[in-house]
Amino acid sequence: MSPVLMKILQVILALSGLILIHEAGHFAWARLFRIKVDKFFLFFDVGGVKLFSTRMAWFRKLVPASERWETEYGIGWLPLGGYCKIAGMIDESMDTEALKQPPQPWEFRTKPAWQRLLVMSGGVLNNFLLAIALFIAILAIWGDNYMPNNSPVYVSELGEELGFRTGDRILKMDNYVPDDFLSLQADLARRQVEKVTVLRGTDTLTLYMDQSLMGEVINSPGLFDIALPFVVDSIMPSSPNYASELAIGDRIVGLDGADTPYLQDAQKVLREHPGERIPAEVIRGGDTLAITLQADSLGMLGVFFRNPALQHRTYSVLESVPAGCALAWDSVSGYLRDLRLVATPSTGAYKSVGSFVAIGQVFPSRWNWHQFLYILAMLSIMLAVMNLLPIPGLDGGHIVFCLYEMLTGRKPSDRFLTVAQLIGMALLLLLMFLAFGNDISRLIH
Repeated sequence: MSPVLMKILQVILALSGLILIHEAGHFAWARLFRIKVDKFFLFFDVGGVKLFSTRMAWFRKLVPASERWETEYGIGWLPLGGYCKIAGMIDESMDTEALKQPPQPWEFRTKPAWQRLLVMSGGVLNNFLLAIALFIAILAIWGDNYMPNNSPVYVSELGEELGFRTGDRILKMDNYVPDDFLSLQADLARRQVEKVTVLRGTDTLTLYMDQSLMGEVINSPGLFDIALPFVVDSIMPSSPNYASELAIGDRIVGLDGADTPYLQDAQKVLREHPGERIPAEVIRGGDTLAITLQADSLGMLGVFFRNPALQHRTYSVLESVPAGCALAWDSVSGYLRDLRLVATPSTGAYKSVGSFVAIGQVFPSRWNWHQFLYILAMLSIMLAVMNLLPIPGLDGGHIVFCLYEMLTGRKPSDRFLTVAQLIGMALLLLLMFLAFGNDISRLIH
């Protein structure tokens, strides 16, 4: 299967599964309180067009018992979500005809506010529980890799513009002490850091962040890389340097007369000399030696380097439970900070908002259970948090109205709820246009 088709397949599987689990939360709580559910659909059947329905004649012949099913289950043609049509509720279907009839005991509108609150919270609750369960399973099966923040950084041009220098060690961001090297750039943007304390050589310095560059920090990956000394760990038998003077444990500190204190420096020089013999300086023990190395046609030496920074943690089943819950909480906190950035136009974070195209680019081009489940867990958290936003048309909007009623004893009118739903849907359409526009812009540029 081609990489593009593999990504499309993973997007369809992930989003379909998340939508079904989310809507199943609403469905389960509604049925628990004896509320009638008219329809349960994956994707939207706009215009009444359905790819599948349990009301179709062929299905009723195949499954005669479906004639007695109260709920119509199906698949629509517009893959922008899904819905659970609950009787007596104003939702995205905007079907207000039933509300003109006398209230019935099986309708959503006749139930106590606390029951309606649980029905509307069921979807996000399912998504949070799914994410926690997936994180627990991932940690129990694969463990996790992490990089302690005890290594110097190798910075990009943007990093230098912010005041960082290759070789700096980041000690603090405002009053926050980062412990994960891989999250340094995300922490810098998400926390809207104003000053960073770094160790440069033997000096401790304070760098003041230019807030006008935070938008570039968000949209420019690779701000910080780990500054790795180029220490030879092993030499491949197929390497052009297999029988050369190079030895395991050598640290390459110079190539073609240029200082290369770090691996990235060496890679830049090597890319300029593919297939050539290159004079080199290496440190072996306490001695500095001059040797000659051979680059292959791709500008590589055919050696593996030591990477002592990346470490692996394993978890027992019992240990994975609190660790999975903690990882879910950290993910929620991080995503909330991302949303705050998106809502701050000056950061330019809104340019990173994406739709299905952006989601597809996150998935690997080959099937990998570990990566698929991890991305699924993150998407589940994103879906839950987004649905909790207090926007009419999302679960959060309905939840706010239920809480208002519980606190004041006054129920919003059906007219108010209808108008609020229309406004909410308009806002969501604008967000959708922004996401698609950003994806198209990224594809063009």
